[in-house]
Amino acid sequence: MNKIHKNRINKLSAKGLIMILCSSFFFSGCSDFLDPDPLSFYEPTTTFQTISGLEAALAMTDKHLRNMYIHYDAQNIAVPIATEYLFSEMLASGKTDDGALFADIATILTPTNGAENGDRNRITYYWDETYTGIKYANTITSFIDAVEGLDEETKNIYIGRAYFHRALRYYNLVFQFGDIPLVTKIITVPKQDYRSTKRDAILDMITKDLEFAVEWVPEQADMTYIGMINKGACRQLLIKCYLATGQFQKAIDQADILINQSGYELMRDPFGSFNEGGEPDTWPITRNVIWDLHRPENKLISANKELILGMPNRGASAESFLDFLTMRIFGPMWNSGDITTPDGYQAVNNYARTDGNYNKEYDYLRAIGRGIGTFRHTPYASKSVWYVNGQEDTADLRHNHEVGNWGRMEDIKYNNPASEWFGENLRLYHPENNSLLCRDTTRCWYDWPHYKIYLEDVQAEANLSSTQFNGATNGGNADWYFYRLAETYLLRAEAKFYLNNIAGATEDVNIIRRRANCDHLYTAVTIGDIMDERARELFLEEWRNVELTRVSLCLALSGQPDEWGNTYDINTFDKQSGTDRNGGSYWYQRIIHYSMYNKSTIEVSAGTFNYTMDKRNIYWPIPNSAITANNRGQLSQNYGYDGYDPTTPVWETWEEAVADEDVAN
Repeated sequence: MNKIHKNRINKLSAKGLIMILCSSFFFSGCSDFLDPDPLSFYEPTTTFQTISGLEAALAMTDKHLRNMYIHYDAQNIAVPIATEYLFSEMLASGKTDDGALFADIATILTPTNGAENGDRNRITYYWDETYTGIKYANTITSFIDAVEGLDEETKNIYIGRAYFHRALRYYNLVFQFGDIPLVTKIITVPKQDYRSTKRDAILDMITKDLEFAVEWVPEQADMTYIGMINKGACRQLLIKCYLATGQFQKAIDQADILINQSGYELMRDPFGSFNEGGEPDTWPITRNVIWDLHRPENKLISANKELILGMPNRGASAESFLDFLTMRIFGPMWNSGDITTPDGYQAVNNYARTDGNYNKEYDYLRAIGRGIGTFRHTPYASKSVWYVNGQEDTADLRHNHEVGNWGRMEDIKYNNPASEWFGENLRLYHPENNSLLCRDTTRCWYDWPHYKIYLEDVQAEANLSSTQFNGATNGGNADWYFYRLAETYLLRAEAKFYLNNIAGATEDVNIIRRRANCDHLYTAVTIGDIMDERARELFLEEWRNVELTRVSLCLALSGQPDEWGNTYDINTFDKQSGTDRNGGSYWYQRIIHYSMYNKSTIEVSAGTFNYTMDKRNIYWPIPNSAITANNRGQLSQNYGYDGYDPTTPVWETWEEAVADEDVAN
């Protein structure tokens, strides 16, 4: 493979790639190939003959990664990655004007109800779209032998990259849905008699595939474009698979290579371009490494030695760019009429620059964006996780409001000139009678990681009359991290913890904390401390629900206790129901201790909402549509949901499942 400059971005359009893919196959129609239909992967006899078609398929698969984070609902008020955080201790549904708020999950979520592809959640989207990604990868592995002119090394590189994509998607699926159908090829006859394959069997298969990928896929320095799957990304996912299969020393060995021998390093000083924020007169930023690290214009540049795998998302066309409206979706609704001044006026207004009341010193619209709180930070994510050794670490650059990285409601100032409180900082309670000055604290009043969700809205910036600064819009830059080296340290800390090397685990966590300028370091970490550090470092990067579920499995495999002294049985941790505080998985215990679920009832104008989560919700229900489509076989439904039957036959090994793929029903 020819080495081309590392900082080039893959600009192949999605439309162009689809055309190439269609021209590479004799399909009955292109839409048949792209439509997610995981349980009937029938395609006519197919010919795949060109290297350009192979490259196009891989480029499409690379590009597909960002869809798992960013793809929009019709109203542009939700993204898929938010669902991963709803099923964790970090976010909760905040759109309180929705009478069907996705809050009472223990009651709502069933195989036939609650799993959506809209602004409430993306459970169905994840099932469909993840199998679509698997289908892309299987296209490459199924037909690569028909491509002429490939030497063995190049062929193995392509296969390794495809294996990464398939492994990644199965890794996510088994920790979202448990036992699932295993599909490894584009089949040539109709098949509607799939069985589910055991989670652990799929993990065994993808671990083997990733070992192959690590051997053959080149390092990023030898890849054509940023955003192509590289050796470092394969190694990072292999570390996670070693953890999930209980091979903890192997995980450490791979992390050592990634940290010490692969050319990566943590960024410890400011670098790249300094973006001073949306309106520095309103919200000044003191330049620091954490701010620079999370600016899109710095994420994929060659100077960023921490980047392992990034997702390019920039440009002026729909094919090269997806809006990422982070400020709108995750920011508090600070301009709501539900927040008032002590003398009765709306507290903060989103004045356009053409408005007579506009004042550059109080331009919160451009400074922090117009949030609508579709998903709000929990008290854990905005407050308690930032306490270490019983003390709030305000020096932590990820939580430091003085440098501008962290957002607090109290740092916003009243900007209504009619109020006597104009220019004063917001307050939650009336200074005289202590009454609440915010009628909806769920949606409108919470702290947020400004350094993570601030993205320049280039369309609104160009329109002086705009009152909708939402995040990265078409023509802007929303490049995003998929893997960074910071996570590698925290994965290695986990592996060391499971092997009872607490000193080594503690040092790995403290390395991340020192980079963040923290005052408070750990002396001996628990698994809870490691997961807290992941929460601080990897918001909107890691798949939080997936990782909490994986750690639940790892604790059961290792026998190590969690931070409350609980240990878990590998046979029962994910087969319990109920909303009480006892039992369940580590995932559930984090939910019980830190989230808003099973403790919070809120009353707002749209009604009264209960936030609940069941122990069984560690896995989402297998969609009923998938079960009924597989009408000549039976898929295994997850424990606690309607249709669960422990006698349903499943494949115990991945080899059995693969052998069955060629058997016509």
